[in-house]
Amino acid sequence: MNTHINQDASLRPIESVAIIGSGTMGGGIAMNFANAGIPVILLDISEEAIARGLALVERNYSISVKKGKMSDGQMTQSLSLIQTSTQYDDLAQCDLVIEAVFENLALKQQVFTTLDKHCKQGAILATNTSYQDIDQIASATDRPQDVIGLHFFSPANIMKLLEVVRGDKTAKDVINTAMDLAKKINKVAVLSGNCYGFIGNRMLRPYGREAGLCLIEGASPEQIDGVMQDWGMAMGPMAVGDLAGLDIGYKAREGLSPADKGDPKSYCVADVLVEQGRLGQKSGAGYYQYDKDTRARMSDPLVMDIVESKALELNVTRRKISNEEILKRLTFAWINEGAHILGEGIAQSPRDIDTVYTFGYGFPKSLGGPMQYADSLGLNNVYQSICEFQKTLNDKNWEPAPLLKRLALSGETFDTLN
Repeated sequence: MNTHINQDASLRPIESVAIIGSGTMGGGIAMNFANAGIPVILLDISEEAIARGLALVERNYSISVKKGKMSDGQMTQSLSLIQTSTQYDDLAQCDLVIEAVFENLALKQQVFTTLDKHCKQGAILATNTSYQDIDQIASATDRPQDVIGLHFFSPANIMKLLEVVRGDKTAKDVINTAMDLAKKINKVAVLSGNCYGFIGNRMLRPYGREAGLCLIEGASPEQIDGVMQDWGMAMGPMAVGDLAGLDIGYKAREGLSPADKGDPKSYCVADVLVEQGRLGQKSGAGYYQYDKDTRARMSDPLVMDIVESKALELNVTRRKISNEEILKRLTFAWINEGAHILGEGIAQSPRDIDTVYTFGYGFPKSLGGPMQYADSLGLNNVYQSICEFQKTLNDKNWEPAPLLKRLALSGETFDTLN
């Protein structure tokens, strides 16, 4: 899968790694390197934070041992490779440092300014951000050529996908090293250009938008999730939102302009849920209610009261929405955005997009990925449906991507671009 290595650029040696932030993500990332025999320093702001992080790492390793995925000896060996620190001075000789702090641009820039002062020349400085601008993060240093995005997926010790995100000034040997390193830590790497959300999360936005719009226009969380699960997704979008935490999207939207947030109808229900303390599984309620012991999912009539109230407030006349319409709107939103991403050169091939979605987002492997799925339906059929949505839904978001239009009208497929 690591097919996009520039043969003209060399590799930088990676013999020691540091992770900034010992939370769930930072600890999970550290496990990947320790499992590959690479020493790791886990850095956090206090001994208490580190103790919590290490306890989580140890628990994750214990689960792996219980499941027979590793031996007691392997666990002991991996744990011995994870050292801890609260001092940036201790990172002076690390070859790679990965920042895994909260999704706040100013905080990340502050971390990178500090790393710039303490890390040796030639060290690779990576951010685990899932949507922030890599170039803005790199601008906090005097070495933007050494900065790259390494977007691990949660749980980072299990999920196979790694989005490697190149900045405008990222050096070729840094990109090469990241792609090569992914193989060593048993990840499937896909190279992405720099834009909001990169490949995976950028495509997730229109998918989530259409789910939110279908909800307020006439569907229920159960219908939307049922359609996507019956089609082959591991979970539907509302259940995934509850699992991840609805506050994550809420906080991400807080940093966007009204124009970038999009149509309020697409996220107003989620906002009300968060403001009522319904954050998803972790709070016992979100789009659904959850049993406090088993986390079993149950319908909640209060959610439909919120939906109907917001529809009334925003002058939306609710209607019966068919399962077919829900499926097409959610999957074609992916496909159209994927075509935009390809046309802009953010993804290097349709196969890369399909890899991101099958390894990182629960897309049914039997269907190959969004772009292969589009080919199987016939690009002209997809294009005509998107044009129809643009007309009937009166929504500029359904403007067909230029690349999709060109391929559809010329009888070509996305596969011809691989």
